[in-house]
Amino acid sequence: MPEPEFKETESKEKTIPEINTQIGNLTKLQPPSQPQEQWLKYGQQVSAFFGTLPDYVGKFFGQYQQPIVSIGLVVTAVVTVKVLLAVLDALNDVPLVAPAFELIGIGYSVWFVYRYLLKASTRQELSGEITTLKSQVVGKNTSQS
Repeated sequence: MPEPEFKETESKEKTIPEINTQIGNLTKLQPPSQPQEQWLKYGQQVSAFFGTLPDYVGKFFGQYQQPIVSIGLVVTAVVTVKVLLAVLDALNDVPLVAPAFELIGIGYSVWFVYRYLLKASTRQELSGEITTLKSQVVGKNTSQS
């Protein structure tokens, strides 16, 4: 196979003057189209807005306090439930943890049935405890059955 031949098309001496002529043609920055006073005026307007912003926010919060708190509680509850479900899903992936939780749940269910549901006297005791808890939560005295 024959070796390829390389030919120089331009010499390095010709490219250096071309670069020097290109540097001399740089564009100059134009003076600002808006005077400095307009920028000061805009700065004062922005400063006045940020100065009155706490008053506006305070009035808004005072006027809409109940809905803002309600929305905040709903968002907090949703985030808490999502985090709790993620933690439980992560625990469920650990070997032997899911069967252990199932055994604990079965054991507690058996104990609850044995303790409160087998005899009539213990069922009445459970009913009384539920009524007491209900009256504490609601804040009223409910009639006991």
